Amino acid sequence: MLVDDIHTLVSPQWLDSHIDDANLKLIDASWYLPDMQRNAHSEYSALHIPGALFFDIDTLSDNTSDLPHMAPSTEVFAAWLCAMGISNSHQVVVYDGMGLFSAARVWWLFKVMGLDNVAVLDGGLPKWISQGRNHTNAATQPEVYQLARCIQRPKMMGMTQVLAAVRSKKYEIIDARAPGRFLGIEPEPRKGLRAGHIPGSKNVFFKTLLHDDNTMKSPDDLRVVFEAAGVDMSMPVITSCGSGITAAIINLALAHIGSNNHFLYDGSWAEWGMSQTLPIEIA
Repeated sequence: MLVDDIHTLVSPQWLDSHIDDANLKLIDASWYLPDMQRNAHSEYSALHIPGALFFDIDTLSDNTSDLPHMAPSTEVFAAWLCAMGISNSHQVVVYDGMGLFSAARVWWLFKVMGLDNVAVLDGGLPKWISQGRNHTNAATQPEVYQLARCIQRPKMMGMTQVLAAVRSKKYEIIDARAPGRFLGIEPEPRKGLRAGHIPGSKNVFFKTLLHDDNTMKSPDDLRVVFEAAGVDMSMPVITSCGSGITAAIINLALAHIGSNNHFLYDGSWAEWGMSQTLPIEIA
């Protein structure tokens, strides 16, 4: 049973009722910032939803780049899919250990790679556990599948494209970082980065898109958040953040309200803030 592509989120109830479907593939995409002092793979080994496969965001990335966890090539991604037994026809559900955090990044990667049958578990592992649903520490053995195909779609933008968008003013650029970092009044967690934001960008802190339990707000409430930030919803959107993780939560929210005209700046502030020549704004 496939989830309608418009519906980017599935509830724990939906997943529980479909968890034994032969066509379902479940992915634990947990990833944590260094200051959280959590080890995603160790936590997965100790406890995960039955049948879940682990997706390592840092390892499954472009290892030729100096920037953190940049999107891998289609060849690398397809090889991982085959090793995990995931084909283009499977329904994929992604979750994480924060509720809704890094799972959005992996959802976006699947979309970039041309696989549409992907959704995020709303509320993630914490919601699942809080409802008393089954969990395990048993290893999941993937079935190798050799027919996965990836075709990269234009859902990702690089520095040159973003700079052109700044100059043309034909895109809304939305920054998912906390307001203090966006305004340049709080230091960046990565050394060597300038403070501030991409000129003309709007700040939508990713947490404002979520409820207190880290489930996503309703489409109507999401629209209110974007409108309050001054976002013109009729324009195409480029999302950004610190390193391309929480920006994807904005892309997920946009998809949840039915918008498909959005892209993610993969280098994000890790790249833009490192440059001494790119323009920035403060406050």
